[in-house]
Amino acid sequence: MTTITWPARLTAVIGATLVASVLTLAFTGPGAGAAPAVGSAKSPTAVPGDNGTVKIHNSTTPVADPRNEPHVCVFYLDAFGFDPSQSVSWQIKSWPPTGDRSVVSSGVLALDSGGAGFTGDMTLPNGHYKLLWNFTGENGLAKQKVFWVACTPTGSPTLTGSPTPTQTVTPSPPHHHPSPGPVSSPPSPPSGGGLPITGWPLALIGAAGVALLGTGGTAMVAARRRRS
Repeated sequence: MTTITWPARLTAVIGATLVASVLTLAFTGPGAGAAPAVGSAKSPTAVPGDNGTVKIHNSTTPVADPRNEPHVCVFYLDAFGFDPSQSVSWQIKSWPPTGDRSVVSSGVLALDSGGAGFTGDMTLPNGHYKLLWNFTGENGLAKQKVFWVACTPTGSPTLTGSPTPTQTVTPSPPHHHPSPGPVSSPPSPPSGGGLPITGWPLALIGAAGVALLGTGGTAMVAARRRRS
């Protein structure tokens, strides 16, 4: 009779476990959950009317530019992304801190089949303003934008008061240097003699005298020694 040792038994158990794992993955893999759930609800459809946006644009900004420009001078209102052929009524109010909430401009606009449209160019006095944008089919409040109008004054400034007199500059005559006065000649040496000896000639003569004096003294001492 053949005896099965414990290493053989362990190998068989491991093999059985692996086979079971493979079969489980085969029947419960990604395809098992692919079937749609019964009675699942469809995603809700967006309610028409409130989609779309309106922007404040400088007069030089292209219509297709999606930016909003809250600091303008000459500007227009640009709308896109609304429902086709919606009718819009808009108004602009002066707004604190510079305004009193009164209506300063208003108008109507019919959007095209793509839900887009824009007004003509306009401008307002410098200050703070608020746009209120109402349209047919809206379900909420009007779309709003706040912005500033800040135009730089143009033209030459008007001068007040007396004009500044123009100074006429008269060329001055060329500068002349004063003529030099008479140059004093050095004093003449005293009559009957030469110029006094100064400087290095005097030192040279003194050195020669010292040398001669030494030579003479040496000769005198030598002569006395011979006599004695």
